[in-house]
Amino acid sequence: MWHDISKEISAATGEACLVQAGRPVGGGCINSAYLVEDGARRFFVKTNRASSLAMFEAEAEGLREISATRTIRVPAPICTGIALDSAFLVLEFLDLQHTREKGREELLGRQLADMHRVTGARYGWHRDNTIGSTLQSNAPTDNWLEFWRDRRLGPQLALAASNGHNGTLLRQAEHLMVRLDGFFTGYIPQPSLLHGDLWSGNRACSHRGEPVIFDPAVYYGDRETDLAMTELFGGFSTAFYAAYREVLPVDPGYRVRKTLYNLYHVLNHLNLFGGGYSGQAERMIEKLLSEMG
Repeated sequence: MWHDISKEISAATGEACLVQAGRPVGGGCINSAYLVEDGARRFFVKTNRASSLAMFEAEAEGLREISATRTIRVPAPICTGIALDSAFLVLEFLDLQHTREKGREELLGRQLADMHRVTGARYGWHRDNTIGSTLQSNAPTDNWLEFWRDRRLGPQLALAASNGHNGTLLRQAEHLMVRLDGFFTGYIPQPSLLHGDLWSGNRACSHRGEPVIFDPAVYYGDRETDLAMTELFGGFSTAFYAAYREVLPVDPGYRVRKTLYNLYHVLNHLNLFGGGYSGQAERMIEKLLSEMG
C-alpha cells in the first residue's frame, strides 16, 4: 500500500517520495490514520475501504473550498486514490496543538465569522459528502426550510427507522417535522460556507498559533448550524463566541434553533453508534415542541 501511495504523492507534488511505512495515530473512529515520512517530508494519511474513495474526494474538495476563502487555515489535501484494497487521502501534516488560549480563541472566532461571510447562490453544494460515514445529500435548493427538512432531518429519521429506532422518537419527530416552519418565521439565512461538522475535536492550532479546522462536511447553509455544533459537545470558550459576534451578530432565534440544528448530529450519532443517543434525541424534540407551544 505504501508503495502505491508514495507514487501518488510523488505525482501530486512533483518530488520523489518513498514511504516505507506509516505510524498509526489516534483521534478518529471512522478511518484509520497514519503519520508517514519520506526522510524530508511528513504527511497525514487516512485510509478506509476502497468504497470510501468518494468520501475522501469530497473531503479534499471541501478543504480546498475553505482554503480558497483565505479566512481560516485547513490542512492542504495532497492526493486521493486506491492502494491495494484501501481508499486513501493524503493531507499536509500540521503539528497541531490543542490549546484554548484566549487570543487564539478570539482569532478562531473572527476567522470563522469571516468564512461564514462567504456565501453561495443556493443552499447545498455541487456534490454530496458524508457526516461521519453517513451519506449527506447536498442537492441545491433556494429554500432553507426545505433543505433542512428534506436533506438533513428527514434522511436521518428514515435511517433511524430502518435501524429499528421506532416508538416515541419517531412519533415525536412526526409532530416536529410538520411544524418546522414555526422556527423560521421572519428568518431567512444566507447560504454561508459551512464547515459542517465543527465540534471541538475538529479544531486545533498549528505550532505557529494559527487556528486550524479539519475533517469538514462542507456545504452552504445557515451559519447558525456551525455555531450550534460548537455548543453540542463543548470545548469552545466565551472568548470565541464574543469574537465571532463582534464580526457577525447572531439572530435572537438562534437560542431555539440551535437545538433543532444539533438534533441532526445527535440523530446521526444514534444511527452510527446507537446507545443513549435515542433518549437524547427524544429530549431535544420534546424541548423543541414545547417552544412551539
